[in-house]
Amino acid sequence: MIRLSQPEWREQEAAHADRADALTAGHRARAARAETHPIEDFLFTYYSYKPAVLRRWHPGAQVELAEGRAERGTWRWYAAEHGSDAVHVDAAAFLRERRALVEQVARILSRTAARPAQFGCFGLHEWAMVFRADERRHAVPLRLGREGTDAVVESHDLKCTHFDAFRFFTPDAVPRNREMLSRDTQADREQPGCLHAGMDVYKWAVKLGPLAPGDVLLDAFELARDIRYLDMQASPYDMRAWGAAPVPIETTQGKTEYVRRQREFADRSNALRRRLLDAVETARTAATASV
Repeated sequence: MIRLSQPEWREQEAAHADRADALTAGHRARAARAETHPIEDFLFTYYSYKPAVLRRWHPGAQVELAEGRAERGTWRWYAAEHGSDAVHVDAAAFLRERRALVEQVARILSRTAARPAQFGCFGLHEWAMVFRADERRHAVPLRLGREGTDAVVESHDLKCTHFDAFRFFTPDAVPRNREMLSRDTQADREQPGCLHAGMDVYKWAVKLGPLAPGDVLLDAFELARDIRYLDMQASPYDMRAWGAAPVPIETTQGKTEYVRRQREFADRSNALRRRLLDAVETARTAATASV
């Protein structure tokens, strides 16, 4: 087990809080003014995790925090050896209480990372969510108008592999997808080229709670934020009022730009998946050692 002195872990904790505050500053300021941002606020509404979740630093399993008992001794899923003033993440307790969740997360992460990335969807999931519909998920104008938007969907093959995007398809768009998706088959369909699967790495990091080291959590949030911008730039919505220039996937140039950035996100998301899987394995080792 790695032991951090109190000055060492206090410094890491403070740096983490500062980074989290910088990442959430815009959202918190808008919330205070009762304003919304259709791109960035998605990470706090769809995922519903408050900025405080990002701000709390955890070292991950197998790390001991010297003189941490007074502060973290009462934290859930933290423990101290008898007579010690140091604390560590109680991986055994977390796995006992949430083993099914941890195994589900690990299964999705590992299967997604092992699967070949697909780069032929061109972000059409957002278009399929407004196809032939009078209502839109965002109160933002359609860049090509109603008929132009529908024409793009009609002229393309829908290849969505992410159930949590597919479930928002309009009724007319559902049968156009290459395959029907369900929650039960999610782990068998996720692939690293999918933007939404990349954003979900942030969700999985949060669900792993204290097992996920703080830097991994914030890196996953940054990835989700960056992906979200491309997701909306390539969408049918006109996001220029929020500083997001269109990536017109209905054109050859737009498709090329989309795939270039999609490949970069696939690499970043897989790197984070491996780091989270390493954190889970470290927790399993720690739990076995404590028996």
